[in-house]
Amino acid sequence: MKNLKYISLLLLLAVGFSSCADILEQEMKSSIDSETMYSSYDLAEAANYGAIYAIIGRTANFRARFHPWYGLNSDIEWYLSFSGVNRDIVAYNLLPNNSTMNTASDNNAYSMMYEGIERLNLNVKNLREYGDVENNKDMAFVLGEALVLRATVYYDLLRAWGDVPARFEPVTPETIYIPKADRDVIYKQLLKDLEEAATLLPWPGEGRAKTIDRANRAYAQGLYARIALMASGYALRPDEGQVGTGNPGSVRKSSDPELQKNVLYPKALAALEDVIQNSGCKLYANYQQMWEDLGAFNLDASTVGKEVLWVYPYGDNRGRWNYTFAVRDDDATRAGGAAGPVPTLWFDYDKNDQRRDLSCVNWKWSKGQQVPAGMDNWYFGKFRVEWMTKNNWNREGNDCGYKPPYMRYSDILLMAAEIANDSEGGVRDENKAKSYLAEVRARAFGANAGEAQAQVSALGGEQAIFDAIVQERAFEFVGEMIRKQDLIRWGMLKEKMDETSRKMMQLSKLEGDYANLPREFYYRYNKQGEIEFWGFNEGENVTPDATWMQTTDSKGKPTTYIPDDSEDETKNLFYDSNYKGNVAEHYYDANPDEKQYWPIFQNVLDMSQGKLVNDFGY
Repeated sequence: MKNLKYISLLLLLAVGFSSCADILEQEMKSSIDSETMYSSYDLAEAANYGAIYAIIGRTANFRARFHPWYGLNSDIEWYLSFSGVNRDIVAYNLLPNNSTMNTASDNNAYSMMYEGIERLNLNVKNLREYGDVENNKDMAFVLGEALVLRATVYYDLLRAWGDVPARFEPVTPETIYIPKADRDVIYKQLLKDLEEAATLLPWPGEGRAKTIDRANRAYAQGLYARIALMASGYALRPDEGQVGTGNPGSVRKSSDPELQKNVLYPKALAALEDVIQNSGCKLYANYQQMWEDLGAFNLDASTVGKEVLWVYPYGDNRGRWNYTFAVRDDDATRAGGAAGPVPTLWFDYDKNDQRRDLSCVNWKWSKGQQVPAGMDNWYFGKFRVEWMTKNNWNREGNDCGYKPPYMRYSDILLMAAEIANDSEGGVRDENKAKSYLAEVRARAFGANAGEAQAQVSALGGEQAIFDAIVQERAFEFVGEMIRKQDLIRWGMLKEKMDETSRKMMQLSKLEGDYANLPREFYYRYNKQGEIEFWGFNEGENVTPDATWMQTTDSKGKPTTYIPDDSEDETKNLFYDSNYKGNVAEHYYDANPDEKQYWPIFQNVLDMSQGKLVNDFGY
């Protein structure tokens, strides 16, 4: 029998210790041997939980250095404080020595992800050896979950850093320090793992998958499709054979024959349609109710889990999602408001789309009341402190315990629509594509579902349907931080960000689509105490009746909601006095297509014995 080693040894390996001898000295004996541990469901389950919880709660990892930063900026989401050292992260100008991200080599997002992977590698290895997964469905579940969790962590590594080391076996003294692998090697292993995991896991709400923080078959198959779309799509890649040499690369698709659309799309569509037809998953009838249930910490896979397929399993008093992304609360030390939708997104929605007023809110909390936030400050209305009925957050600290949705059933439908619409994939079926797209849009339109159906039916041809899917994913998932990766795989990151920049400049000058907006806005409160605005909708460019109050400045003086900068650029809606420039015009500082990925940070590089090298011109 083998003694189970303390897993903290595992991937501090290549990043947290100075020599091989240091690592081997850290080896510690366990009182429980591997066979005993991995033949017991409870102990094996604890090993999976230990692997993921050990990394997501660490100060400088997911809660503070990945989730608050990865998805920013995109064409629909942006960071609201556009100055200081954090600006470089979101403005595509992040350097290896950035003081926010370059934390200790054994306590940063990159290193902790590999610590989690190493723990999961041990779990997979020992479960295969001792878990009797062929005869014991509970042990099969634990193996399937370990494979899914490992794939999830790798997915985050790949979308943040591009090419990274491939580790799928427990580390040995000979494999402590290894270079980056071509990402295609990792993609193929993850796809293989997820195919296996789907055969081991139950549908949401069944078997051991009782809560949405546990792996299930629907999530495994959805993640398979996400990775298939990513692997076959566009991305910044080093030249062939030049991974880990410092090569700046170019935006291109993989040349690997196993990762082409005509190979992956039929498999991905089959996985998605299995979920659609057999899982029992469905959309919430009411879009807002889903977000209220998540805010109330409802993790029941048989109810909320019919749409929310998996959440990141932060503890109830850990994680900073709402601390970062909730609607701003000026009465708390810091409650939300660090990022939000770009100011033009609200105007892109159809007036009958119920997601509009929920996803993009132009108010914040002050002294217990909703107040205007300013046209340049929009917040994600999906995330609200007042819905957190079971949280341990006193709104004075920075951990809120909110468990952000990682995949929802609407993503299953829209990925299926995208694949079914793409002629390169060899499975094009326009009727299927429209049907899946229409299901998502119809839910959003509520009582006007017929209008949504008619809009989709009127779409003509592959390009028109694709454009509609691109737009629908923006409307459906804003604030969920998956848009950046969508834009990368579509080859549209800089293009769409430039489009948004132009639109924001038009908004500031009241030109183009915004020519009929007034500069003065008004507001009032309904019987429920909720704020209502006058000025956002068509026909509201005249002075309303006396029940409405004009927006005012900090001294209570009536002011224009959209300043007139015709004589003074510093009065522009998006002028930042700290930045000393117009943020809307330059909400990136380097070409996003040339900096799609973060650099490996300096402390990690220094501990890699020269094996790790940054590509992409860093």
